[in-house]
Amino acid sequence: QVQLVESGGGVVQAGGSLRLSCTASGRTFSRYNMGWFRQAPGKDRQFVAVINYSSTHTYYADSVKGRFTISRDNANGTVYLQMNSLKPEDTAIYTCAAASKPFGVVTTRRSDFGSWGQGTQVTVSS
Repeated sequence: QVQLVESGGGVVQAGGSLRLSCTASGRTFSRYNMGWFRQAPGKDRQFVAVINYSSTHTYYADSVKGRFTISRDNANGTVYLQMNSLKPEDTAIYTCAAASKPFGVVTTRRSDFGSWGQGTQVTVSS
């Protein structure tokens, strides 16, 4: 399946911005919906954002709407998460994921994503 590697995490003050990248290996990247999830210590991994294979549909968790933007560049095999107006509660390990099946409908379910990156740490200080 798709192999994923995230980058761009770091430490930022509240109100700041950060841009995460996730690069995929494999010629079929453009066929798969891509999502971002995050996991804070002691908590379950939660959905953040998803973009469909052709960039015609996106969906965001209520907690990040208006602040985060997901995008993708199929030519580069990369999906991005632009994070603005960061809050301390955004602190988590952020992981990108590829859907299990190609050309699927947009979903936020963890079980619908079959390939996962290693994660990148985002820390927002106050």
